[in-house]
Amino acid sequence: MSVSRLTEAVWDVLSRVNDPEIGKPITELDMVERVAVGEDGHAQVKVLLTIAGCPMRGTIEHDVHAALQSVEGLTGLDLEFGVMSDEQRAELKTKLRGGVREREIPFAKDGNLTQVILVASGKGGVGKSSVTVNLAKALQSRGKTVGVLDADIYGHSIPPMLGIADAEVTGLDDMILPVPVEGMKVISIGMLKQSRDQVIAWRGPILDRALQQFLADVYWGDLDFLLVDLPPGTGDVPMSLGAKLPNAEVLVVTTPQAAAAEVAERAGTMASMVDQRVLGVVENMAYLETACPACGDVHRVDLFGSGGGQRVAEALSVRLGYPIELLAQVPIDPAVSATGDAGVPLVSAQADSPAARALDAVAERLAARKRGLAGRKLSLHVS
Repeated sequence: MSVSRLTEAVWDVLSRVNDPEIGKPITELDMVERVAVGEDGHAQVKVLLTIAGCPMRGTIEHDVHAALQSVEGLTGLDLEFGVMSDEQRAELKTKLRGGVREREIPFAKDGNLTQVILVASGKGGVGKSSVTVNLAKALQSRGKTVGVLDADIYGHSIPPMLGIADAEVTGLDDMILPVPVEGMKVISIGMLKQSRDQVIAWRGPILDRALQQFLADVYWGDLDFLLVDLPPGTGDVPMSLGAKLPNAEVLVVTTPQAAAAEVAERAGTMASMVDQRVLGVVENMAYLETACPACGDVHRVDLFGSGGGQRVAEALSVRLGYPIELLAQVPIDPAVSATGDAGVPLVSAQADSPAARALDAVAERLAARKRGLAGRKLSLHVS
């Protein structure tokens, strides 16, 4: 068989290999960058993955090898993988939408003055979502217009913490209206599920598209603050939001123990990898104040160790090259979980509690910052 006909045969079988997440042929998605067949029948194929570290790479590799085994005349295969550029991903998303380009994200525009704060943690269970909810409410109580985006796709807990676990969003043509609660605007994947027990198992382009919709298709209006509750760790969501929200700042939440502090440093380091600044560190569950049954005095008990928040702030200051503060040490308070289960933020239900005062102090510092373009990245167009 001639080289040209063998090349055509390779393209033909590749057209029957589907991307496992999108369900369309990899050739149709422009994921096959190069096919070259030598005179000896040896083929070289380069496939572009949609994102770096794509979890479906192994499946695609297996399917491509299996498909090409059916091509008579091939003597060997060199299969190479690359990653789509930002422009190629944009073209892919346009193609998946039937040629319609997606809306712009208002928070990524040069003139937008909304302060976007990504609340991050290295591991789960450190109270990141409760910090998000209480900071949002404390900012709103100071007259700020606040939006809350629950970007923890797999462990979305913001709706029940605000008493809107069963709320449904309203669609206005192709626009989504956020749910108003406690004077804030809130959106979560939990509001879009058919049932509360439905499991979300998205990765890659599907997850990226969901985040795009939350940011661009939701009518947020003019916000002073957008607080984004990230999933724990350094996976797909922080990477995706790094590109979509170039002017966002990251607030790192940790607990005092060394293990939590170490992984929290990774979450802060992730911010620098996507060119975002770390705003500061909040140490949650920092200590417990309890009355001694013997003497009656109130003692501070370090249940989970001590110093983790300060270690994270100091380590990130060295690693990132600018000063990062420990903004608060929030004490352990059973009322935090009780008010969260009741759907009312602690700063509203028990504003005088030590935990509420610590979180309120962080909100006070954030609210004192002026809206402006100083320090923001601006797109420069040279003609």
